[in-house]
Amino acid sequence: MKNNLFIGNISYQASENDLFDLFLKYGKVEDAKIILDRESGRSRGFGFVTMATEEDAEAAIAALDGQDLCGRPMAVKIAVSKSSPRRHDANA
Repeated sequence: MKNNLFIGNISYQASENDLFDLFLKYGKVEDAKIILDRESGRSRGFGFVTMATEEDAEAAIAALDGQDLCGRPMAVKIAVSKSSPRRHDANA
Protein backbone atom coordinates (compact mmCIF):
# COMPACT_ATOMS: atom_id res chain seq x y z
CA MET A 1 0.00 0.00 0.00
CA LYS A 2 1.76 3.08 -1.23
CA ASN A 3 -0.78 5.36 0.39
CA ASN A 4 0.14 4.37 3.97
CA LEU A 5 2.68 6.84 5.37
CA PHE A 6 5.10 6.51 8.28
CA ILE A 7 5.47 9.75 10.22
CA GLY A 8 8.59 9.96 12.40
CA ASN A 9 9.83 12.53 14.90
CA ILE A 10 6.32 13.59 15.91
CA SER A 11 6.24 16.09 18.75
CA TYR A 12 4.92 14.64 22.00
CA GLN A 13 2.47 17.57 22.11
CA ALA A 14 0.92 16.70 18.73
CA SER A 15 -2.43 14.93 18.60
CA GLU A 16 -3.98 12.63 16.03
CA ASN A 17 -6.29 15.52 15.11
CA ASP A 18 -3.22 17.71 14.44
CA LEU A 19 -1.88 15.05 12.06
CA PHE A 20 -5.23 14.54 10.38
CA ASP A 21 -5.78 18.26 9.81
CA LEU A 22 -2.25 18.84 8.51
CA PHE A 23 -2.36 15.97 6.00
CA LEU A 24 -5.90 16.87 4.91
CA LYS A 25 -4.41 19.88 3.10
CA TYR A 26 -2.79 17.47 0.61
CA GLY A 27 -5.65 15.06 -0.08
CA LYS A 28 -8.26 12.85 1.54
CA VAL A 29 -7.10 11.31 4.82
CA GLU A 30 -8.57 7.94 5.71
CA ASP A 31 -6.82 7.52 9.07
CA ALA A 32 -4.24 9.22 11.29
CA LYS A 33 -2.74 7.33 14.22
CA ILE A 34 -0.03 8.20 16.75
CA ILE A 35 1.51 5.14 18.37
CA LEU A 36 1.35 5.15 22.16
CA ASP A 37 3.52 3.41 24.73
CA ARG A 38 1.56 0.50 26.26
CA GLU A 39 2.65 1.19 29.81
CA SER A 40 2.65 4.98 30.06
CA GLY A 41 0.07 5.84 27.38
CA ARG A 42 2.42 8.55 26.07
CA SER A 43 3.27 9.10 22.43
CA ARG A 44 6.23 7.09 21.15
CA GLY A 45 7.05 9.92 18.71
CA PHE A 46 5.87 8.24 15.51
CA GLY A 47 2.65 7.33 13.77
CA PHE A 48 0.92 6.51 10.53
CA VAL A 49 -1.36 8.36 8.14
CA THR A 50 -3.36 6.59 5.46
CA MET A 51 -4.20 8.75 2.45
CA ALA A 52 -6.99 7.86 0.00
CA THR A 53 -4.70 7.56 -3.04
CA GLU A 54 -1.05 7.16 -3.93
CA GLU A 55 -1.17 10.62 -5.51
CA ASP A 56 -2.38 12.15 -2.24
CA ALA A 57 0.38 10.30 -0.37
CA GLU A 58 3.05 11.54 -2.79
CA ALA A 59 1.77 15.12 -2.46
CA ALA A 60 1.88 14.88 1.34
CA ILE A 61 5.43 13.48 1.31
CA ALA A 62 6.65 16.20 -1.04
CA ALA A 63 5.08 18.96 1.06
CA LEU A 64 5.56 17.71 4.61
CA ASP A 65 8.81 15.73 4.86
CA GLY A 66 11.07 17.87 7.07
CA GLN A 67 8.30 20.33 7.94
CA ASP A 68 7.59 21.43 11.48
CA LEU A 69 4.68 20.13 13.54
CA CYS A 70 4.47 21.45 17.11
CA GLY A 71 8.15 22.37 17.17
CA ARG A 72 9.72 19.25 15.58
CA PRO A 73 10.56 18.50 11.93
CA MET A 74 8.65 15.41 10.81
CA ALA A 75 10.02 12.59 8.70
CA VAL A 76 7.35 11.51 6.20
CA LYS A 77 7.79 8.47 3.98
CA ILE A 78 5.98 5.42 2.62
CA ALA A 79 5.40 2.92 5.43
CA VAL A 80 7.09 -0.46 5.08
CA SER A 81 5.00 -3.49 5.99
CA LYS A 82 6.20 -5.56 8.95
CA SER A 83 5.94 -8.65 6.76
CA SER A 84 8.30 -7.21 4.12
CA PRO A 85 11.68 -8.93 4.05
CA ARG A 86 14.57 -6.76 5.15
CA ARG A 87 17.26 -6.05 2.59
CA HIS A 88 20.09 -6.69 5.02
CA ASP A 89 18.69 -9.98 6.35
CA ALA A 90 21.55 -12.43 6.91
CA ASN A 91 19.47 -15.26 5.45
CA ALA A 92 18.74 -13.45 2.20
